[in-house]
Amino acid sequence: MESVTTPYLDFDRCYRAVSSRDARFDGQFITAVRTTGIYCRPSCPAITPKPGNVTFLPTAAAAQQAGYRACRRCLPDAAPGSPLWNVRSDLAARAMRLISDGAVERGGVDSLSASLGYSSRQLTRALTAELGAGPLALARAHRAHTARILIQTTAMPMSDVAFAAGFSSIRQFNDTVREVFAATPSTMRSEAARRAPDAAPGTGTISLRLPYRAPLDPTWLAWFLSAHAAAGAEHWSGGEYRRALRLPHGIGVVATVVHPGYVRADLALADMRDLAPAVARLRHLLDLDADPEAVDGALSTDPALAPAVAAAPGLRVPGNVDPAELLLRTMIGQQISLAAASTQTARLVAALGDPVDDPHLTHVFPSPAAVAGRGGEVLTGPAARVDAVVGVAEALAEGTLTLHAGRTAADLRADLLSYKGIGPWTADYVVMRTLADPDVLLGTDLVVRQGARALGVDLDAGTRWTPWRSYASMHLWRSALAARGAYPDTSPPATDLDTEDHR
Repeated sequence: MESVTTPYLDFDRCYRAVSSRDARFDGQFITAVRTTGIYCRPSCPAITPKPGNVTFLPTAAAAQQAGYRACRRCLPDAAPGSPLWNVRSDLAARAMRLISDGAVERGGVDSLSASLGYSSRQLTRALTAELGAGPLALARAHRAHTARILIQTTAMPMSDVAFAAGFSSIRQFNDTVREVFAATPSTMRSEAARRAPDAAPGTGTISLRLPYRAPLDPTWLAWFLSAHAAAGAEHWSGGEYRRALRLPHGIGVVATVVHPGYVRADLALADMRDLAPAVARLRHLLDLDADPEAVDGALSTDPALAPAVAAAPGLRVPGNVDPAELLLRTMIGQQISLAAASTQTARLVAALGDPVDDPHLTHVFPSPAAVAGRGGEVLTGPAARVDAVVGVAEALAEGTLTLHAGRTAADLRADLLSYKGIGPWTADYVVMRTLADPDVLLGTDLVVRQGARALGVDLDAGTRWTPWRSYASMHLWRSALAARGAYPDTSPPATDLDTEDHR
């Protein structure tokens, strides 16, 4: 059970966070206690271990690889994800984004390596050196987390849970759960039932709490999601955002509501193997793994931008749930109003999307192949724009243009700019939201420039906001909308619900 603290995890800084039970560091590192053989999140309420008994590791997989088991009191696997995977753009960070989306379960390590442009051997060596575990161990940790969620929040048969979580056999499932959580699956389900006896038992639906680091500005997310919603595929009402998802094994529907400390997500999935990718994509969409105190602290040092940051602490940069959908919708909306873009998108959804069974939704956004085949019949507007959208849809359908979170910003931007109809603004916007890149300045955006003028901000000196220029762009965008009265208060009503994360 011997292990070594990763070099970039400063021991004294980590130990201070553990001693103060600082929840801001949850998900940023793991505390492994040698005397108990348990690993915890930094905010674990247990007695703080002595310095000589602890090791700090970057991931739960590294702790499991070293022989530690998860604390069943603080549930370290349920902490928010590390913001490092968005801030960093090295191989390890890009691999982690794909692993969290289930890339290993779907295609294996060889497929993951190919997506990143490395051999499996190179990737394993790099991840082991950087994160303390290779891709198989990292994927195993994700499978264990998914299994725990399904065990504790559904009444699915254990055999179904095993395969839905990505395990290749019941034995592998049982062995992993016992090893990671020091309990059998049936024991974990019994304990969960005692804690929450009224939990819904459905096999195709599941309700989760998705934790985030406070603060979070719900009004900005509410405006962004409601203003961009396309009827049929998305629905906003009373603080609830609902949408259809195209997932690796089928179509799903999710409804989200922001609460203090967590986002409530109700998912209806055609195939429970899509649970982990759905959760990863929702966290990406809502930017739930951000470190808002680091962002706000850095941007507040600029006197011109500080008032905007103070007005919206914890503002997030929305990501996406489907990069192909994001690109096509962004191209459709070029040089037209948000309302016109929503109308065009809704028409495309109704004509070409696959139907969904939901009282508020009708279809999922159409696949690139469907847009390539019939998009020209449905879309209206300048012929050049329609042709460009259809051409990019063909490239996406054929695989000549690939969009995923494991690409580098420079390569993805260059690829996008090589296609007719995609200019610098579209490329930057898609890169920012596809990769959750925190450092993209939308300096050519009209609304961002209006916000900069209103605040007296010099966009030409925007490098001073690095690595948080994407967040600066959102603050400027929000400020411009607020200044002209186009930013209504659409935040959800206050709630007094318990904010402790149990899942």
